[in-house]
Amino acid sequence: MKRLLYIFIALFCSVALCFSQGVRAPWGFLSIPYSARLNALGGENVSVRDGEISMALNNPALLSEQTDKNIQLSYAFLGRGLNAGNAMYAHNFRSKQYGDSIKPNYFAVSLCFLDYGKFDYADEYGQKYGTFTAKDFALNIIYARQLGRMFSIGVALKPIYSVYEAYTSFALGADVGAHFQTTDKNFQMGLSLKNIGWQLKSFYQENGDQRRENLPLNLTLGLNYKLTHAPIRFCLTFHHLQQWDLGYNAMGDASRIVTYKYKNSLKKEGSLTNWENEQKNGAVLWTDMLFRHVIFAIDIVPKSERFFLTLSYNHRRHQELTTGSDLSLAGFGLGAGVKIKQFKLSLALSQMTKGNMTFQVSLSTNINEFLR
Repeated sequence: MKRLLYIFIALFCSVALCFSQGVRAPWGFLSIPYSARLNALGGENVSVRDGEISMALNNPALLSEQTDKNIQLSYAFLGRGLNAGNAMYAHNFRSKQYGDSIKPNYFAVSLCFLDYGKFDYADEYGQKYGTFTAKDFALNIIYARQLGRMFSIGVALKPIYSVYEAYTSFALGADVGAHFQTTDKNFQMGLSLKNIGWQLKSFYQENGDQRRENLPLNLTLGLNYKLTHAPIRFCLTFHHLQQWDLGYNAMGDASRIVTYKYKNSLKKEGSLTNWENEQKNGAVLWTDMLFRHVIFAIDIVPKSERFFLTLSYNHRRHQELTTGSDLSLAGFGLGAGVKIKQFKLSLALSQMTKGNMTFQVSLSTNINEFLR
């Protein structure tokens, strides 16, 4: 156990060497929520440990005794021909020091994909002569271990393969995570560092050398608290803690973090047009930037765990995907799930842009229930 703990600490210390990977990278499909449960929780959550197998995709330490022999299939309709899916299985192993009754070693494997649909080959005159496709794949090999009653740690190895027409790329990534929960499980806290790794084969060469690109590093801290006498859980997730600037500037320049005092001075000079022009040039209020790191979620889960209902808000998603000045639901997520006999069906709905809803469905079951 000490060796595992030392390895885990060493992996987390590598964060100082990985900060240069940055947030924006060509591997955006790694940040997609690959289950209805994750989508409903705002896209990212590293603290909820309740037997949902797909939570380990955000934090490998979220595997538990409840995920043993769980199978889950998920599919997302992203709109305009884009589809994403995931197949996942978990299995727990015994340890000699605990005997046959306790299985503190948790293992899971998952295959995620993103299909961009079909594209037309065409020349400069608009003549079409065939189609091609573009796809991303990621294999997650996850191991977690229980450390006492309240702590668990985990690590995931992720081979990543992408093929865009005739261009291919291969990368190797890893996730590490830790989780803490009180004995009554009312308070939980998780910490995860995702997408440590390198691109081993690039899409193309530049000046005779491979043009390698970074994986989208993400250091995430999550907290959740479940009320003692009510089936309500409040979740806070703080993501991309390694980088303060999460602004989106079309020119690729860094954001200018400004104060309300500066914004109000522009108002005094005239209309809001001055502030709108500043925003186009990369100006972001510091409070806006702060909340771009935060995801809020409310989870309603009865003690029987026969169903759940979740509402979330992702401020970064709202700011980046809202178009125009009209009211937008981008950034909000809604999900629900119900267990019918041995099967659990989960659905999630979120708005990525105006008029474009993302629908996601997950179906899971536990083989142990069929063996009883």
